[in-house]
Amino acid sequence: MKILVAISNVPDTTTKIQFTEGGAKFNPAGVTFIINPYDEWYALVRALELKEANLAEKITLIHVGLADSDATIRKGLALGADDAVRVDAEGPDALFVAEEIANYAKANGYDLILTGKETISYNGASVGGMVAGLMDLPFVSMATTLEVAGSITTVSQDIDGGSQIVECALPLVISCAKGMAEQRIPNMRGIMAARTKPLTVVASTASASTTTVKSFTLSPGRTTCKMISEDNIDELVHLLHTEAKVI
Repeated sequence: MKILVAISNVPDTTTKIQFTEGGAKFNPAGVTFIINPYDEWYALVRALELKEANLAEKITLIHVGLADSDATIRKGLALGADDAVRVDAEGPDALFVAEEIANYAKANGYDLILTGKETISYNGASVGGMVAGLMDLPFVSMATTLEVAGSITTVSQDIDGGSQIVECALPLVISCAKGMAEQRIPNMRGIMAARTKPLTVVASTASASTTTVKSFTLSPGRTTCKMISEDNIDELVHLLHTEAKVI
C-alpha cells in the first residue's frame, strides 16, 4: 500500500499575525512556520504506524508551496516519511491546492490519501473532500481511528451524539482528527536521515485561483471580564440585556 500524506505550512500558534497592503495580504516576515498539527500529529503519524505494522510500503509527503517551506517538509521526513514532493506554487486557495494533490495522486497511483481535518491557519476543512471529489474516490471526514485489513479500511468518526464506524475499500481519501494517533518528536537519527531523503520539486498543474482575498481582519481578542457577585442577580440580568454580545 502506498500512502500519500498532504501537509501544510502554517504559522506557529504563538506567532503574532500581521497583514500588509491594506489588510489584503498576510505578512510572513518574522513568522515561524510549522507543519499543520492535524497533518503531522494525526495523518502522518498514523501513516507511519501503518508502515511499522507492515501494512504500508511507502509514505510520500506532498506540499503545495514555495522553497521557503522546504524546512517544514524536512521535518516530516525526519519523522519517518520516505520521500516528499513539493508542488512549486503558492497555493492561493483550497481548490487550487486540492487540484495539485489530486493531479499528482492520479499520476502516481496511491492507495490511501491522508490529510489533517483542517489547517489551523484557515480552518476550512475542505481540501480532503475536494481531493476525493476530483479523483472520484470515497471520502471519510474527521476520522478518529483507522484500521486496514487487506484492501478494506475500517474508520470511525465522531457524529452528533456518538460515533459511527465506516468500512471502505481502497483507494480512498481520509481527513484525520484528534484520536487518530499521538504526537511524535523526530529523533536525531531521523533528523540526520531527512537531509538525504528525496524531496522532488514539480511544476504546478492546477488551474488558476478561483478566489480573491479582499481583506483580512484580526480578531478583537479577549476583552475585560466583569465580575458580578452571586447575590446580585438583577445586575447580571441587566448586563446580559444591555452589554452581552452573541458571537
